[in-house]
Amino acid sequence: MAKRIDPSWIVLSSLENPQHDRCVDLFRRPDDSYGFEEFRRDPEDTGAWTPVSYFSGARFETASAALQAARSAVAWLAAV
Repeated sequence: MAKRIDPSWIVLSSLENPQHDRCVDLFRRPDDSYGFEEFRRDPEDTGAWTPVSYFSGARFETASAALQAARSAVAWLAAV
């Protein structure tokens, strides 16, 4: 699992841009809160996903609220 995603969190979806070099993971924590994190993938990193922001600390009551916040915070996500 990528950095900044705790192994106890369940990734619900991973949304990628058309170039497949950026993604946003939406996840659920054991306490039933939700969150998201943005990642990038570069060829020099052998395809590993690297976090680019510090969104994973934010907590939301629903997956829908986390997705809405992600769409507001991550500019390219609005087009996906």
